[in-house]
Amino acid sequence: MTIIGVAGGTGSGKTTVVKKIVEALPPHYVTVIPQDSYYNDTSSMTEEERHAINFDHPDAFDWKLMVKQINELRAGKAIEQPTYSYLICNRLPETIHVEPHPVIIIEGIMALLNKKLRDMMDLKVYVDADSDERLIRNIQRDVVERGRTVEMVINRYLDVLKPMHEQFIEPTKKYADIIIPQGGENKKGIGILCKYIESLVAGK
Repeated sequence: MTIIGVAGGTGSGKTTVVKKIVEALPPHYVTVIPQDSYYNDTSSMTEEERHAINFDHPDAFDWKLMVKQINELRAGKAIEQPTYSYLICNRLPETIHVEPHPVIIIEGIMALLNKKLRDMMDLKVYVDADSDERLIRNIQRDVVERGRTVEMVINRYLDVLKPMHEQFIEPTKKYADIIIPQGGENKKGIGILCKYIESLVAGK
């Protein structure tokens, strides 16, 4: 089994890069594990307390569960992946049944932050993009998918995303084996990455 970590700032193009990897490999070959599914269960909190959480800080994630489930997949066992709602800022009761496949991709802003996860990875990828591009993508996504206003997104970017990116996400670039600049627009870089992953899988 090949385990790949794909990290990068919010709006960097990680999802596009992962999508291209999935498309390049044979069908049913890849299991994608999004870090966004592993926010802490906040059922015991009030709605006001949940909305005050900094979801771009490492403490917002249930690292223990994530490491446990990646280990289970690596051992060939299926998992019940948690699901999360940004609208209610809490974990949902529904889970997603996930079967192990030859390639496991861990995708998220801090996919390379946790040492236990990094030590499992055969390949570590950091998807890079200019800060203005990331801001534009954040606006486009959060207004449509998360019901936020443009002003809310910009304020959150300046108050939370930018400082958290500089403190926790950008430093993980040093752990990357491969850096994909220009995010999901870098077709040549993504193509080279896909070929390399195919060679990794073939060699196992």
